[in-house]
Formats: sequence, C-alpha cells, structure tokens
Amino acid sequence: MAPVTELTVGQVAMRSGVAVSALHFYEARGLIRSHRTSGNQRRYGRDVLRRVAIIRVAQEVGISLAEIAAALHSLPEGRTPTREDWNLLSTTWRDQLDQKISQLKKLRDGLTDCIGCGCMSIDKCPLRNKGDRLARQGAGARRLMVES
Repeated sequence: MAPVTELTVGQVAMRSGVAVSALHFYEARGLIRSHRTSGNQRRYGRDVLRRVAIIRVAQEVGISLAEIAAALHSLPEGRTPTREDWNLLSTTWRDQLDQKISQLKKLRDGLTDCIGCGCMSIDKCPLRNKGDRLARQGAGARRLMVES
C-alpha cells in the first residue's frame, strides 16, 4: 500500500491537534497552503504537518504570526522542514526571545513593591516619571523597555 501523499483538512486537524478553523486561519494568513480537488475539497501535502508543528511551537513562545509567516516563506514550498530548517528558524528567534525574557525579568523585578497604579507608593516607585522627563526619549513605558 502506497503512503498517503495528500491529507484532508480533517486528517490534518486530527494528526496535528489543531482545529479545522485554525487551519483555515493559518491558510488565510499564508502560513500553510492547500490545493483544491476537482470536487473543490481542500488537500494538504504531508509537509503541512511539520509546518503546523512549527507554527504551534513558535506561537507558544510568543513569536508573532507575521514573523512565523516570514520564517516559513524562507523555506522551500512543498518540502517537509528538516532539522536544519528548524535550527535556522529557532536560532533566528533566540535573540528575540532572550530580549523578551530580559524585559519580563526587568518588569517583574521593578514591580516587586508596586501596589498598582493609583499610586500609593509614588514616593518610592521605580517607574515614576516626575515631570514627564522621559517624554524626550520617545513614546511608551520607557523604564520598562530593555536597552538593546
């Protein structure tokens, strides 16, 4: 018996553990591709299973769908991503994840004494911006941003 080379959306959902609606969403965002049969049914190549696994792992660690799409577009279409492909993608994301981790640690450590803005700890708040002096550095929560 020859191995199945094409999968239905239901088969991909079952094998990947991802809802059919999520697969349609990924496809609409250009993360995965299918083609239509003469009966207008979606069919996916087997490579889509590995691509969906990469999408799920990347989402779990906070990589945006736009970044995932860009990474997947760097891979040859129709070929199952290899160990080398994964090493390339994960290495690319590592610096970004390290920066996010650093920023979250800074946020966690800076909010230890914080009781939530209202602000009853204003005299000792490490995030205080007296006189809005940080405005000249740009918009946003400047003290919470990690320097590159």
